[in-house]
Amino acid sequence: MIELDGAIGGGQVLRSGLSLAMVTGQALHIKNIRAKRSRPGLMRQHLTAVLAAAEVCGAKVEGAELGSQTLRFEPGPIRGGDYRFAIGTAGSCTLVLQTLLPALLHAPTASRVTICGGTHNPLAPPVDFLQQAWLPLLRRMGARIELSLIRYGFSPAGGGELEAFIQPSELKPLHLMQRGKLLASRAIALSAGLPAQVGERELKRVGQRLAFDDTQLLWTEIDPQQGPGNMLMLEYVHEQVTEVFSAFGMTEVRAEKVADQAIDQAMEWRCTDTAVGEHLADQLLLPMALAGGGRFTTPHMSDHLHSNMQVIQRFLPVAIESQVLEEGGLKVECRAL
Repeated sequence: MIELDGAIGGGQVLRSGLSLAMVTGQALHIKNIRAKRSRPGLMRQHLTAVLAAAEVCGAKVEGAELGSQTLRFEPGPIRGGDYRFAIGTAGSCTLVLQTLLPALLHAPTASRVTICGGTHNPLAPPVDFLQQAWLPLLRRMGARIELSLIRYGFSPAGGGELEAFIQPSELKPLHLMQRGKLLASRAIALSAGLPAQVGERELKRVGQRLAFDDTQLLWTEIDPQQGPGNMLMLEYVHEQVTEVFSAFGMTEVRAEKVADQAIDQAMEWRCTDTAVGEHLADQLLLPMALAGGGRFTTPHMSDHLHSNMQVIQRFLPVAIESQVLEEGGLKVECRAL
């Protein structure tokens, strides 16, 4: 049984542990789940991930309840099929999906997964990030996955829905050292049930700070019944990778401040010559390890990336090493032992 201390990170330690337990068939015991968070233990999103993982592989589970800081997870055989999971809050659908995908790529048959909850909320990748940035790289590695957004779900209301189709696939290593030439860039303001000026002010800020012209500033109005909610997204399409940076409108936060949050993320990445940003780096590492190798460059070592490296090496016979580059940034390399 693999023993993990959840105090080394947040919910990602749990999600990566569940993914790897399912794929490797090794039992997992995790303690101190989200111990350093203001509300420690399993929240609704994390509990849904646990129960969904258990359903996919017929696992025996102890500690699967709200607020629990300890979990035992004994996986059985992975099963493809038609699955539907409801978080019941605005908890992230995308994080639940990312927990299940590695296992379903190893299933004997194809799967359809429908998840209801939050599709666009802070502290989690929006569906757009998976569709535009993460999944194209997984497909380059050999994964056969299609993802559709059925309905938007913003925080705090939730009510969103996504649907994914997953074919059994064998992953191959990915080597992503340069982003390549910039082909296109744009900013998109999504707004549901809010005054138009919110998105207009966000886009104006982007135009001022990033010198985007009007053709690069796009405003999308969503059915008010799927709100209220607002997100600003910056998309950079390069030859080798597409990156997406986002920030979400919140009560009493000025539209310009929301725009600044997304812009600052993008500028941190663009100030280096590295291939992927902080969040994409963290989320590429597990599929890369399952493929048996690969490497990428990223601006710096984040807490999530560091804790994910520790969890992965507990389960898989791989070595993951990082090296600070003279020209700036960090090289992360994974190789089979």
